[in-house]
Amino acid sequence: MTTRPLGAPRPASLRTRPAHPAHDSRCPHCHAHPGQPCTTRTGHRLPAPHPARASAHTQAVACCPTCQVEPGQPCHDHGRPRTTVHARRYQEAEETR
Repeated sequence: MTTRPLGAPRPASLRTRPAHPAHDSRCPHCHAHPGQPCTTRTGHRLPAPHPARASAHTQAVACCPTCQVEPGQPCHDHGRPRTTVHARRYQEAEETR
């Protein structure tokens, strides 16, 4: 076991975490700008983006294997529009990273 002095700074790799790719777009829920984290009404930063932001990002970058729409097009269920994207589209977006 190694010892380190009390109050020693943590390594940079432990202080930062990679940003979620949805942070590249504006949040439709809290209106956070690209590159900024989502916040609550009281101004507290959230550790993950709002579901609406993640859905909007996924819709912008991935094709949907379920309903066969291209990036930028909303998902649908037998012609009826959905408010979110299909789960398989999230998986597709993860693979495009």
